[in-house]
Amino acid sequence: MRHLIDIMDLSVEEIDGLIAKASDIVAHPDAYREKCRYKKLATLFFEPSTRTRLSFEAAMLELGGQVLGFSEASSSSAAKGESVADTAAIVSGYADIIAMRHPKEGAPLVAASRSDVPIINAGDGGHFHPTQTLTDLFTISRELGRFEGLTVGLCGDLKFGRTVHSLIAALSRYAGIRFVLISPEELKVPSYVKNKYIKEKGIPYRQTTSLDDAMSELDVLYMTRVQKERFFNEEDYLRLRDSYILTPEKMTLAKKDMVVLHPLPRVNEITTDVDLDPRAAYFRQAKNGKFIRMALIMKLLEVE
Repeated sequence: MRHLIDIMDLSVEEIDGLIAKASDIVAHPDAYREKCRYKKLATLFFEPSTRTRLSFEAAMLELGGQVLGFSEASSSSAAKGESVADTAAIVSGYADIIAMRHPKEGAPLVAASRSDVPIINAGDGGHFHPTQTLTDLFTISRELGRFEGLTVGLCGDLKFGRTVHSLIAALSRYAGIRFVLISPEELKVPSYVKNKYIKEKGIPYRQTTSLDDAMSELDVLYMTRVQKERFFNEEDYLRLRDSYILTPEKMTLAKKDMVVLHPLPRVNEITTDVDLDPRAAYFRQAKNGKFIRMALIMKLLEVE
């Protein structure tokens, strides 16, 4: 039995295999309609979610399986004080696989220690979000056809953005990657992420506070929102939330084949008129999440 807590739990070969499987699901959906018949996925979401929870549920349903669970902590026994470990121990008796989102870093790892079925980390606080990273990688592969030799710009909240941390970790294992880290001083990538996945591996990078200056060199622009729910001080959030706003005017500075990604939801960091630009891939990215999660569910359930 395997869990997926951190994207680094998967080897490069396994990630490439999941991308290949997801691509086959896109091409031949009918071949997968009964792959998880009689299997049940429990979605334990202690924190709000739209895309992640619904894409997990859609993934299992399209594999012929069933879904149970809850979408907020207040509708679970957590509201009565039940621990994450006890919840996992109980629910693993009802389901074949569990997807968990929790506001506290490390909660899915605790759950995995008590679960009798695979646990998938669907986001834990400001820590990691491995299935979003698989979605990001699958989208980059479909849009650009490669990972090697890409210059990837990560823009916005790089401090609390768990999707950013996971993506840096995953891409650091591919050859020729270069990072441009675009953020206010207060929202820079945490030192532990930068040291472990960039500096120690000798990956070229630069940090800047200017999105305009970085645009022309990027193959991928990964926009993120400033996450209000991670701030202790609302004044700081209000001061930083509009640090970067991607507009059609800014897009004129970019390469013709640059890809814009965003884990969503967006607030106002990408204006809606950018949606019409063919380089805007974030809605395609959200749809891709269903296919890569289908591939992951099959892998962890050891379904051929």
